Amino acid sequence: MVFLFRDKSVINFFFLLLLSLAVHLHFFSGPPLVIANLHDGFISEFVIKYIQPLPLPLLVVVYHGLLLFQALRLNSVLNNLRMFHQQAHVTAMAYILFSGFFPEWSAITPALIANALLIWIFLQLSKLYTHPSPKALLFNIGLLLGVTILCYHPTSILICLTLFALAIVRPFRLAEWLVLFMGIIIPFYFLASYLYLSNNIGQLHLFLPTIQFHLPIIKGDVWFWMGLSVFVLSLLTGIYYWQLNSGRMIIQIRKNWGVMIGLLLLMLPVPFVFKNETIYASVLSLVPMAAFASNAYLYPKRLILPNILFWLSAAIVIHNNWHLVKYNPSF
Repeated sequence: MVFLFRDKSVINFFFLLLLSLAVHLHFFSGPPLVIANLHDGFISEFVIKYIQPLPLPLLVVVYHGLLLFQALRLNSVLNNLRMFHQQAHVTAMAYILFSGFFPEWSAITPALIANALLIWIFLQLSKLYTHPSPKALLFNIGLLLGVTILCYHPTSILICLTLFALAIVRPFRLAEWLVLFMGIIIPFYFLASYLYLSNNIGQLHLFLPTIQFHLPIIKGDVWFWMGLSVFVLSLLTGIYYWQLNSGRMIIQIRKNWGVMIGLLLLMLPVPFVFKNETIYASVLSLVPMAAFASNAYLYPKRLILPNILFWLSAAIVIHNNWHLVKYNPSF
């Protein structure tokens, strides 16, 4: 199956749609859950007010639309940045395939929607190395980051990623760092001004992220740990093949992969760091996970290993579909 996605062809859009339908086959039994915490940002309010009341069949369309858009967008970004030695659709395949590994990732959540902003921020950070007007770009990145944090509070951890990217991509210039921070602060400044003029300045804390270390409740059976093992195996295999081929990459691409590593390390602990966040927020790690796992599907000359990883993943997805249909008929 992997060979279908190892080239860049228009027919792959159709195959990705079929893959999305197959990975989430349980939607024919029941629509996706809509999970949102009102105090997580503007995306949560949007989900509760406008997505949750939608007819059940339309929720399925919304989920597949979000998943396919993000998968294709991430795939397009990595291809355009020449992060791999050839153009392919394996990143989109991995993104869709991994979305079926855990039931929590089969829900419409603010974290899933925020992945689109995550991809956008990574794309902007990748332009830092060669952009002719770095200050203007940094201001736009800061502005985008500030808006993203207001939309979904756990993405505030991306401030660390942005500072890391700026440190490794560009030589230190104090003016550039100040411009970046100015861009981040401006959305909060306008929000605070609006709240002050409307005599609601006391509600400002509701729009700020709250850090609270905790351990989300995970009810894991044998299949959960098997799925996690296959997930980690795909990631480690991808990192191994990326490391083998990183020596052939130009410095700009290596820096982009460095930013992606930072994104991976920062997204993994999100459910454990922010208040009221659960395992649903872990879907944020899907973006860097799919990017690195793509190396395992693309670089091996023989298809034996990629196919083994694919069918191991398919086995996990099939079991999850069976479990959701049998034990959660209203899911």
